[in-house]
Amino acid sequence: MENCCRSCCPCLKRLWNWIWPDVRYPSVPNNNHLVIANPAHASEIRTVSGDIRVPSPQKRPVQLYAALFDFEARSDEELSVREGDKLSVIEKRGEYVLATKLTGSRQSGLIPANYVALLQDEFAKHKWYYGNINRSKAEKLLLASQNKDGAFLVRISESHSDEYTISARSEDKVFHFRIQRSVIGAYFVSDKLSFATLGELISYYQKNPRCLGVNLVDPCVQQRELFDMESWERPREEFQLVRRLGEGHFGEVWEAFWTKEKKKVAIKTLKQEDTKQDEFVKEVQALKSLHHPKLIQLLAMCSRGEPVYIVTELMSKGSLKSYLASPEGHLLTSAHLIYMGSQIADGMGYLEDRSIVHRDLAARNVLVGDHLVCKVADFGLARIIKDSVYKASRTTKIPVRWTAPEAALHQRFSVKSDVWSFGVLLFEMMSHGKMPYEGKSNKEVLDILSSGLRLSCPPRCPQNIYRIMLDCWAAEPSKRPSFHALQSQLDAIYAKIYSKTVEV
Repeated sequence: MENCCRSCCPCLKRLWNWIWPDVRYPSVPNNNHLVIANPAHASEIRTVSGDIRVPSPQKRPVQLYAALFDFEARSDEELSVREGDKLSVIEKRGEYVLATKLTGSRQSGLIPANYVALLQDEFAKHKWYYGNINRSKAEKLLLASQNKDGAFLVRISESHSDEYTISARSEDKVFHFRIQRSVIGAYFVSDKLSFATLGELISYYQKNPRCLGVNLVDPCVQQRELFDMESWERPREEFQLVRRLGEGHFGEVWEAFWTKEKKKVAIKTLKQEDTKQDEFVKEVQALKSLHHPKLIQLLAMCSRGEPVYIVTELMSKGSLKSYLASPEGHLLTSAHLIYMGSQIADGMGYLEDRSIVHRDLAARNVLVGDHLVCKVADFGLARIIKDSVYKASRTTKIPVRWTAPEAALHQRFSVKSDVWSFGVLLFEMMSHGKMPYEGKSNKEVLDILSSGLRLSCPPRCPQNIYRIMLDCWAAEPSKRPSFHALQSQLDAIYAKIYSKTVEV
């Protein structure tokens, strides 16, 4: 089943209503008198005042790689592989990667980086892939007169955005089969049979229909491009702005109600004059194809008329910047913050694999939901904004305090400049919302960075977390870690805190 419900404790609800009577997100106040609970004690690791639970560490699907060539280890540090071997890459080390075999004895070691390649599912090339459509739309398409029994499509699961669903027509009915992910990132319908890619799974069941119980003959013949475009562009009248939640470099953010879908959403407004009109629709369409549990889901757009609406899912607790400054945010321990930071690195790793540069990663562009869920927002938005708007002007400033020197001085934005920004984001989190380089002008910040100085360790910040920040702030971009390595490090630290084997 794709739909699920969550129960809500009445006591927690009363406490929530007392803390957040109108769910407003205030600006960050002075935090000089902030008191942070010590998470070293077991009771405080698991809960803070009995309210904010620290979730248990979870196994995450790893990125799946394949060896491109045979490689014979020349020392105990290296790993022998054969062409086609499936691997999990832990981190990059210069011209090598540290990898683990996912078959056989699961050995680990170094392999030349150019000997491996990420196994990415290029979904868009498959005619059967329909992306983010719901169950009812899938059934409507498959039951259309153009399709016959055996027509099928693959769509993103409505309840698990990192999983998929096969929808297939058989005897004039539509059947749905959930495609799950294993801890190593493999795809499976039955846990007895898994596949490295989504394409391999579909190909197998096309050739072996008895295993699934229905025939997968031809992809749904509806023109996907027209269908996607129609569902993506929505009439402005479908949205009612409820209240303004804040504003950023690119426009205002509103809580709104989507009348047709009967649900609350968030809307970012932009002036048409501030967008690159020739690239806007194409770019937002590309962003719509990105799906990850730690990225804000884009739902719709209104590009005709003023202002432009970009419609996304609504997160209950607003921006991470506001949440850190809230009464509930003040209660967060290092354990909570590390858990949240790992989620952000997870979402950024997905963008990294697709060579998408955020360019404005900061606490203000991370949103928080229930159960400490964090999602990255505004990814890719910088690319559809006129450069004159993104760069310094009287009304908008480059976020120098979060921007890597090569990007701030020479406009060389890259995944590695995003890693720098992630280090500053960790500083924001561990200082509970303190402004980076507080009291310094942008010019003074650039002078500080050029001299080789870095932000100091926030009070009560674990030293191993500060070391991660310093790694993110390496002067040479190539020496900064990948987001996958950052997530792995944060997960390991969090697991140790949770199991109470170390004190923070």
